[in-house]
Amino acid sequence: MEPTTSTELFFDLVFIFTITQLAHYLIEHADWRGAARTALLLALVWFVWVYTAWVTNWLHPDRAPVRALLIGLMLGSLLLSAAIPGAFAGTGLLFALVYVTVQVGRTLFALWAVRGHPLLVDGFQKTLPWFAGTSALVVLGGLGGEGVREALWATAIVCDVVGLSIGYPVPGLGRTRAERWEVEGGHLAERCQAFILIALGESILVTGSTLAQQLSVVTSGAFVLAFAGSVALWWVYFARSASAATEVVVRAGERTGGLSRVAFNYLHPVMVAGIVVTSAGDERLLHEPGAPADTVAALFILGGPALFLAGHAAYRAVLWRARPTSRIGAVALLLALVPVSVELEAPVAVCAAAALVVTVAVILVDRRRAGGERRAAAAARDDRA
Repeated sequence: MEPTTSTELFFDLVFIFTITQLAHYLIEHADWRGAARTALLLALVWFVWVYTAWVTNWLHPDRAPVRALLIGLMLGSLLLSAAIPGAFAGTGLLFALVYVTVQVGRTLFALWAVRGHPLLVDGFQKTLPWFAGTSALVVLGGLGGEGVREALWATAIVCDVVGLSIGYPVPGLGRTRAERWEVEGGHLAERCQAFILIALGESILVTGSTLAQQLSVVTSGAFVLAFAGSVALWWVYFARSASAATEVVVRAGERTGGLSRVAFNYLHPVMVAGIVVTSAGDERLLHEPGAPADTVAALFILGGPALFLAGHAAYRAVLWRARPTSRIGAVALLLALVPVSVELEAPVAVCAAAALVVTVAVILVDRRRAGGERRAAAAARDDRA
């Protein structure tokens, strides 16, 4: 497995700013429409990042032309992130034009860079018309007014997801089959793990900057609670699943391409969304830890971890083909606590503590199950001996 290079990690730094922008957008537009718009922006930004990760899976990031590409994409991603606050207002067209430049430009570069590799050329030839089509929808959305922009950007996202699912078919060329993709699954797994770390790091950054602005005993206690929540999410993802997932993807053989498509393109942004929502909840926690939780606060604080655990449950189910009962139960409990917390007017800090307890319970179940598996494996070895 090719290790993640410093060039790739440098490119990733932009997305700390991106996640911060998304979290602040959600905080400032704390309603269902704001949540839907945040989801659209996250999906478009994720496409920029994850397709870049796929390209560096095939092209060595430390070669001069690819390094230049990543620096250019880094600049484009920075502009894209800067346009997020006004993406549904004055900077919508700028956001769309930068998105198109990045997506189409990267694909054209890849077509040039992979010449001499028939399978890769074939794949990029088929993705280019799809990227051009979805990019046209994004630009039309940038030119459109309120409502039209959301509809066209949502259509572009759906087309991209469907196109990837069916192999980007092009009349006369056919489609690109996932089992023919030359995928370094371990590298993609490592890249997505890095993005989860970036998102969690941003969450801690937001709460830390808020604490610095209003440092007191109460806010320090709220910060400890928010920090513990971030650590718990990190533990759920990295304690065992991250390394084990890499092994599963690496050993999948012909299934690696299809497995990577679902696990990395589709399921990781759900977990990132959970972290963004949790970050918005942490902001509310630090500002008013003792205030009664309204619907928005309860959804942020309890719904964020629920969304993360739902994405991770699906991730585990896809990779290990097992039923992630502890995560499904935790998601159901967290969602059930939302109306209960609002009805009882539970303090925001109590909601955060409840979310932490539920997440820690998932960790404890994982540890117990892992211990049982180790004991069973040891017993099997003893029997064979």
